[in-house]
Amino acid sequence: MHRRREWTWVVFFLILLILSGCSQPKPSADQSSIPPPSTAGIATIDYWRDVQPIFERRCAVCHGCYDSPCQLNLTAYEGVARGANKKVVYDALRLLTAEPTRLFDDAHSVSEWRKKSFFPVLQEDVTATESMRRTGVLARMLALKRSHPLPAQTMLPAGFDLALDRSQQCPTDAQFDSFAGKYPQWGMPYGLPGVTEQEYQTLIRWIELGAPYTESRPIPPAVVTQIEEWEAFLNVDSLKHQLMSRYIYEHLHLTQLYFDDFTGQWFRLVRSRSAPGQPIELVATRRPYDDPGVPRVYYRLQPVKAALLAKTHIPYGLSATRKQRYQELFLDAAYDVTALPGYDPKIASNPFIAFRDLPVRTRYKFLLDDASAFVTQFIKGPVCRGQVALDVIDDRFWIFFVDPDSTVLDNKEEFLAKNSRHLYLPTEEGTSRFGLISWVKYSRMQDEFLKAKQAFIESLNLRNEENNLSFIWNGRGNNKNAALTVFRHADSGSVVQGLIGDDPKTSWLLSYDLFERIYYLLVAGFDVYGFSGHQLDTRLYMDFLRMEAESNFLLLLPSKDRERERDFWYRDADKSVKEYVLGRRMNVDRESGVEYKTEQPKHELFELLHRHLAGSLTGEYDVQAEPDAAIRSQLLALSRIKGKALQWMPEAAVLTVTIGSGTDVHRDRIYSLLHDNGFSNIASLFNVQSRRLPDEDGLTVSRGLIGAYPNAFYRVDRQSLPEFVAMVAGLTGEDDYRRLAERFAVRRTNPDFWRHSDAVHDVYHTIAPIEAGTLDYNRLENR
Repeated sequence: MHRRREWTWVVFFLILLILSGCSQPKPSADQSSIPPPSTAGIATIDYWRDVQPIFERRCAVCHGCYDSPCQLNLTAYEGVARGANKKVVYDALRLLTAEPTRLFDDAHSVSEWRKKSFFPVLQEDVTATESMRRTGVLARMLALKRSHPLPAQTMLPAGFDLALDRSQQCPTDAQFDSFAGKYPQWGMPYGLPGVTEQEYQTLIRWIELGAPYTESRPIPPAVVTQIEEWEAFLNVDSLKHQLMSRYIYEHLHLTQLYFDDFTGQWFRLVRSRSAPGQPIELVATRRPYDDPGVPRVYYRLQPVKAALLAKTHIPYGLSATRKQRYQELFLDAAYDVTALPGYDPKIASNPFIAFRDLPVRTRYKFLLDDASAFVTQFIKGPVCRGQVALDVIDDRFWIFFVDPDSTVLDNKEEFLAKNSRHLYLPTEEGTSRFGLISWVKYSRMQDEFLKAKQAFIESLNLRNEENNLSFIWNGRGNNKNAALTVFRHADSGSVVQGLIGDDPKTSWLLSYDLFERIYYLLVAGFDVYGFSGHQLDTRLYMDFLRMEAESNFLLLLPSKDRERERDFWYRDADKSVKEYVLGRRMNVDRESGVEYKTEQPKHELFELLHRHLAGSLTGEYDVQAEPDAAIRSQLLALSRIKGKALQWMPEAAVLTVTIGSGTDVHRDRIYSLLHDNGFSNIASLFNVQSRRLPDEDGLTVSRGLIGAYPNAFYRVDRQSLPEFVAMVAGLTGEDDYRRLAERFAVRRTNPDFWRHSDAVHDVYHTIAPIEAGTLDYNRLENR
């Protein structure tokens, strides 16, 4: 009797299994060959504890920000739920402005994203069984990599396309079988080793359970209090307060904000329709100065939900000291605001008109206080990739600033008011469909401005400031933003405080008006979804601003040496280009006032500037400060390598030096190897390789990690550093580099790649807990 009852239940369950199987989509061969993951050792899956760390360390390294393949942003749960899109964000041939698709901004529910052509990567059927949920795109991508791991060879086969502009496949559920058949080795993570078995089980089990998600832990009461205090400060009704807050917002909207007693929580400054104390009603516009569509906006602090990415992370601290500084600069200063500026693009896009009531020194000191954060936005900006700014700058250069209390700024308000009509920046509204027509207009405006600027400079009475360089800001001996180093790594870039490396070929000297113009050109006014004419205009106008910054620096040299130095910077460039730096368009007829004593004035000037800024220069990145004498000696030898051997080195590499034979990664030390490419000039968009000068290549070696997009990882034990240095110095071709990589590189095919990646990130977060973010692996080489 009992046995018959048992068989009845067995038959019943078999029928249920058959019926449930009939209702499912037919799995692909790859999917059906993979058994359900073992759940042994896996307790209840918590998104924040178990899943988010995997997405951050294994997925967001490629799928973060606008440049995520298929727009699949895996930095946050909202990006997973949103899914993927077949349209590309970076399209240099786009003739019409595209609809923006910024995560957290341009839609606020899955259904809204579906209307914007995003398709799911999770199974969305609420009646789906666990096995059905394994048929979603994300689960099948993971399973495809598990069943087809990378081939056991040092480099990926030719079938892997790693180009940034590669054709993207972006299969939907219905297209996945075809995709897997054509590209069986293209599972996720793409072009990298698969996740570990434990990570795979965790992700698949989470998907089987319906991808459960709970909001992150509540904000601690002490932090809530700070939010309330800051929102109250930023939303006072007076016109003076409102103008201050608008200016601050337009400059901080891309930064990640944190409080002094850092608790690991980050915020962003947003515009809201709702006042403090109410849920935020986000005002999402293409640019921070666009019309919000409401009579009054409120400036609110919104928690950041996504993982921090090194390529977009720009930290900015809020504290009682910061608030007091704002009070001094913006509120205690003697000026009146009788009306707020409107949002017409002709006004809002020109900060010299929109904020003319704010004293110039107030604005300039605000920028200088955190100059590295604002210059970093030029490079990281609103685009994740900085190509618009990058192909118009040299591989490494230094930036200095005019002192805000110098007499140079005494009549700046009047000068800017008279010349504001010459300072309109390229905007999408004012750009022709093909860019070049409107560029002619802007070039004429720049010509007029340079004439006015030359007359202004020649009329200056610096009252002996020139003799001791006191018109150059020295950070008052304690602000490490007084001098910056900018690196270009081909198609990415970095900004750090201090003067890193040997004397650079060029340098910039920024005054307030130039600093502000570059910011509004590359950050506030740039639209990554804009059409090609807008992006071309921005690129071409940035040429003017770079040359103006270089021209400012040239004026510090003896007049007899300026033209020779300009010609060296612009070898083989057209004469008309050179004249924007020094010549018919700009040629100040006065000496700098600096007393030079050698026949190498540029080098002498750099030494004078080092002494002038000594108290503010950081040694954080200086290999001379490396405490291990043996390591220091080898790193200095590495930095002295020059010339053709370096043309075989990657643009940006992370060198890990291991100490001893232990496995404690906290004993590892990381350094950055940054390739300084030699060029005859950077004055043209085209024929870049024809202007390469490998004989002038250099290698900047720094402590810590510089750059968000490493092209290579090297892991070298301390005793083998001399061998590594010798192999770099002896490079004569690709075969030599391959031998170097086989000996020391942790290639993307290395079975221990993820362990090494985790070790680098762990050290990164240890040495730079505020600045660190997840690195991007889209540019890792396959060499």
